Amino acid sequence: ERTHAHISGRSQEIQRLIGRSLRAVTDLSVLGERTIILDCDVLQADGGTRTASITAACLALALALKKMMDEKIIDRMPLKYLVSGISVGIVGGEILLDLDYSEDSNAEIDMNVVSTEKEQLVELQATGEKNPFSRKELSALLNLAYKGIKEIAQVQKDALKKKSMLFMAYM
Repeated sequence: ERTHAHISGRSQEIQRLIGRSLRAVTDLSVLGERTIILDCDVLQADGGTRTASITAACLALALALKKMMDEKIIDRMPLKYLVSGISVGIVGGEILLDLDYSEDSNAEIDMNVVSTEKEQLVELQATGEKNPFSRKELSALLNLAYKGIKEIAQVQKDALKKKSMLFMAYM
């Protein structure tokens, strides 16, 4: 999302979120002074661009790191866990997973969760859009988010298996 030669504030925030999410699950010491740039283009968006970008970027990173290992640029896999993101919220009193734009716009509570499949949180953004929310509601939202994260992680693993990346420790 560029306007002229300037990146919008929203795009910068998404870039930082993706970077934080991937750094949290990567042993950066293995990479040394190297920088990996991942370009995330969301071609069709109906909400969930941040979480979709994190999920896809993790796969792209795994593939890039595997190539670096194959080319003997690095000696071991620095990616410690797969990470993915999902949105959850309460809309019309109902807890929903993977909110679309309309649901997100009308949510009483909106939350983005970035986590490993083992329920290790990387980032949590939760907002009471209309009113404060309770710890009980937070727990219910997290429980549903973890269910979604586990389903996404399985899809990630299946995609990596197709690329013969079975050796990875988190498989």
